[in-house]
Amino acid sequence: MATPIGQIPLRKKGQITCIEHKGRQLELYCEKCDTLACLQCLSSTHKGHDVCELSNITPKRKQDIQNFIDTSEQNDLVQLREYITSTDTLLKDNTSIFENLSHKLKMQTEKLKKDLDLLTAQTLSVYHKMEEDNVKLIQTYKHDLDMYDKQLKQRVQECKTALQRSINIEIYDVGCEICSETNLPVKPVLGTASFTPNKTPQHHLELALGKIAISSQGQASIDQDGSVRTSGGQEPSSTSQQSEPKGKKAVTMYTLLPQTKVLEEWRSPVGITSICPTTDGQVWTSFDSNTLTLLDRKGTVIQEVKHKDYIENISLSPTTHTLWVCDTENNIMELVSGRLIHRFSTKEYPMCICVTACNHVIVGMTDNISKFTTKGQMVLTTSAARTGKPLVCSPYRISECPVTHNVAVVDRNDQAYGGDGIEHVIVMDSDFKELFVYRGDIPSTYKQSSQKGAAPFIPCGVVYDSVGNIIIADCNNNRVLLISGRGEFLRIIPTDTDYTLAVGVDREDVLWAGFGWDNVKLLQYSSV
Repeated sequence: MATPIGQIPLRKKGQITCIEHKGRQLELYCEKCDTLACLQCLSSTHKGHDVCELSNITPKRKQDIQNFIDTSEQNDLVQLREYITSTDTLLKDNTSIFENLSHKLKMQTEKLKKDLDLLTAQTLSVYHKMEEDNVKLIQTYKHDLDMYDKQLKQRVQECKTALQRSINIEIYDVGCEICSETNLPVKPVLGTASFTPNKTPQHHLELALGKIAISSQGQASIDQDGSVRTSGGQEPSSTSQQSEPKGKKAVTMYTLLPQTKVLEEWRSPVGITSICPTTDGQVWTSFDSNTLTLLDRKGTVIQEVKHKDYIENISLSPTTHTLWVCDTENNIMELVSGRLIHRFSTKEYPMCICVTACNHVIVGMTDNISKFTTKGQMVLTTSAARTGKPLVCSPYRISECPVTHNVAVVDRNDQAYGGDGIEHVIVMDSDFKELFVYRGDIPSTYKQSSQKGAAPFIPCGVVYDSVGNIIIADCNNNRVLLISGRGEFLRIIPTDTDYTLAVGVDREDVLWAGFGWDNVKLLQYSSV
């Protein structure tokens, strides 16, 4: 019975005896397993494998070691010293930047305080003048009223006297006087003022203070669930942009373009079902064959790597930038110096692979996906034995979010493996707990002239971009879909006349999309 994965004993560094056959000297090297063996291993663990004497590979290893020493001393260590030296400059620049920002903020605050004090003083002066003007009007009005009161009392007394004396001519004159029109003094119109305090001044204070932009180390604005903040649930809003000293890279903004731009389009000399853009503008591809092909941005073949077995899927490590491969013989391998090095094997057939930021290897197999160390020790699984039911049935492609480390899986849900045949993309957190399932739904409010949307949703590829949005190759409808990290539909990126088989995103968030077997488009759908 084979030793279970994760329980295979490991040889300690410097150990010269076999870990399985005690006392036996390690004199042989197994090329298939990339490990040392003893003579007795030839009839057990390494039976039928290609082996050679250990001394035969020593010259090559010596040369590798010498090359490592030369490269490290001439390049890497020199560059490291430069980096270390540059950190002093970075520290000084960092201190200077935030001292300047703090000074500007304080100066603006003091200016606003003075402006506010001046505005208050000006308003109080207006109030005071208006108050004085009103006082004068009121005093004049009071004086006029007093005079009217005095005159009226005098006239009343004259009337009383005329009645007492009963002289006809005097009564006539007084009667004429009281018939003449007399008016009360007109009440003055006073100046008025009012003041209503702003109960929510925060927004206006922020506008008055100025634009404050803070970036999370160059990252776009991300919700905790890994999606870009959206406006109205449709389009991602751009993050604030902060100006930086000359010569430094500006803070990234992420905004969906009104229309996707086709940067390049070409016919690949090889078929493509898996696509992994590299960090230097090239791309690794595979096509259900035994060959890996490295292409440049124009589709020219740069390198080919042959393998003895058919390659099922590929994944580029986000930390080491090396290519990992799973094949039809349950092997998990890493491409090192142009050679596929065996790292470990799986008990079940590996359908897809994804290397994570933590340098774990996620492998999709029937009814489960499992997370391994690079040496093959299982860390986590979604098998029915752990959850009570399979979370995934027949995984076809896997991608890890660079922001939240959530995992998106294309599940073919094959009826041959117990599924219902309805394909979908399932998203789970880093502990493999389900977050949501996307089944290709597009809101009825979304309109696009080239949208077909009638065929069943068949996802053939999935990948996260740098801000946590999910890109899905919708094969059956010849298009690529963009959804947020929490499953909200954002847009259709492009459509084509051929089915969409593969998608990949490079470090500049340029989408590499494979249509048909060999048509490749480089698409820019966002502004970064």
